[in-house]
Amino acid sequence: MAKKEILVVEDEKDLTELIKYNLEKEGFQVFSASNGEEGLKLVQRKRPALVLLDLMLPVIDGLEVCRRIKKDPQTAATPVVILTVKDAEADIVSGLEVGADDYITKPFSPRVLIARVRAILRRYEGSAETKRVIKLEGLTIDPVRYEVKADGEDVQLTRMEFNLLKFLAERAGRVLTRNQIMDGVLGEDAVIIDRAIDVHVASLRKKLGEYGPHIVTVRGVGYKFKEP
Repeated sequence: MAKKEILVVEDEKDLTELIKYNLEKEGFQVFSASNGEEGLKLVQRKRPALVLLDLMLPVIDGLEVCRRIKKDPQTAATPVVILTVKDAEADIVSGLEVGADDYITKPFSPRVLIARVRAILRRYEGSAETKRVIKLEGLTIDPVRYEVKADGEDVQLTRMEFNLLKFLAERAGRVLTRNQIMDGVLGEDAVIIDRAIDVHVASLRKKLGEYGPHIVTVRGVGYKFKEP
């Protein structure tokens, strides 16, 4: 079985080497970039299994790198984990809004990093296990191809948005708490802020257009997807 490739986009050489050493010790193949422009080129060329992305990067900053990865249909499904010393909620929300799948604040222990990387990869590998195509009115959700169509037109979603839509649509009519959604979409070992689900729901509604209101807010509880 081929080793999973991880791209580290980080301008601190010592930290890059530390991350590389610990990931390679666990059987991953690691390559790196020291600025945002180089990182984007490697994402296109290498198509890594996961990107670890610093926010404070030269040439192109991390938020813009993440935005471009998630806007490109060829790379949108690549999980992106932000590495940042910025632990303010506003900075983390900004990362989530441009499509980041998770974040890790510096400093972090190598054991925590490895655990989070493995958890995220398990999450995305497992998300394709349910292969049934879901059809709800004019929406079609294909879990194998990671495709969503609204009235026959492609809807470009990040991997997180796709998994969120799939999770809600599979349980149409059922009210789900934020904790249930977080556990089902992100995994029980994910560590995220309270607003993360709300940010992803808002983005998903916008992209679904006229089908956006099908995701209903249940005040004080969570969300549900309206039954046809």
